[in-house]
Amino acid sequence: MRLSKFIIGNLEPILKEWERFARTIDTSKQALDSNGLRNHAEFILRAIALDMDTPQSASEQAKKSQGLAPESLEQTAAQFHALTRLAAGFSLNQMVSEYRALRASVLSLWLSQQFSGEPHQIADMMRFNEGIDQALTESISSFESALDETRNVLLGILGHDLRTPLGAVLMGADLLQRSDQLDDREKRISSQISASTRRANQIVNDLLDLARCNLGAGIPIKKELISLSGVCQITVNEVRACHPEATITYKDNGPVEGLFDPLRMGQAFTNLLSNAVQHGDPQRAISVTLEVTANDVCFTVHNHGNPIPAEVMPLLFSPNERYSQFSESEHGPAAGLGLGLFIASEIVAGHGGRIEVESTLERGTIFRARLPASGQRLKEE
Repeated sequence: MRLSKFIIGNLEPILKEWERFARTIDTSKQALDSNGLRNHAEFILRAIALDMDTPQSASEQAKKSQGLAPESLEQTAAQFHALTRLAAGFSLNQMVSEYRALRASVLSLWLSQQFSGEPHQIADMMRFNEGIDQALTESISSFESALDETRNVLLGILGHDLRTPLGAVLMGADLLQRSDQLDDREKRISSQISASTRRANQIVNDLLDLARCNLGAGIPIKKELISLSGVCQITVNEVRACHPEATITYKDNGPVEGLFDPLRMGQAFTNLLSNAVQHGDPQRAISVTLEVTANDVCFTVHNHGNPIPAEVMPLLFSPNERYSQFSESEHGPAAGLGLGLFIASEIVAGHGGRIEVESTLERGTIFRARLPASGQRLKEE
């Protein structure tokens, strides 16, 4: 008997084995009943059996083995299975283990009853494994997409809901600072509360921007005619106020006006400068410059200290990769980089520019935000 016919003829014992294995998986949610545990297993098996009975060329088989099989225009049973398993509290590894168990149970049952070593049986096993791999690929892709969407929505909700209590704390701290009834120590404490709350509010804004980017909306840019040098000076003054222990110098080669988003450019400059304060040598000054050339406007932040590791450099502007690869293990000068730099790079890119990075022990770390010269004009012109 061909394996595809064996699967269809033995659906019930195969499904019982699937159900038995699924029942051993512990999740954080309520245990599923028999129908819930079996889920879309029958439809997955029927789809695999149908695929095994469908002729395919050597080219089609090669593509399928590389995960390049044609995608279905409709959602498959394997994709539905992934979504229901995610809703039931299964992890990705737990869902994958179901497919391993399904593969083992079908082949062990078939080999014990039908296998006689004929050539077509070897071909059947190969087609069956291809079918399982295809279903597994569809499930993993669907599971990860749904998980990413859930995570992004959660980030957006979290960031939005945190704004209200942070705003209340900030308002209270500002009112305390203006009070005449506080002594110097109490005013200093209220000032620290205000600075910390502003920093927390900035983190919330960065989270909201990250969620917008992950959801495909991007960071909104609203350009208007502004003084970019004025934005730079305000940014430097604000960071100085938040970090009085840091020495920050600023210079430019003339005032610059242009079409920029003042709030977003201030956010980008703040993120770049705050990173320099956090990760630079506190005993050495941080240099900030704004220069206009024939080709671009260049905002530069230069600090000294331990260089950014070479293996981290390609991931500086990719927070998802940095969090997964380095967040638990890094405790040095590169620890924590990612979200602020990602937001800064997205803002600069939204203005048609780019951020360049150099980092060596001898020269220090230099971030250059280059903006197109077409977006600015010198006041003296």
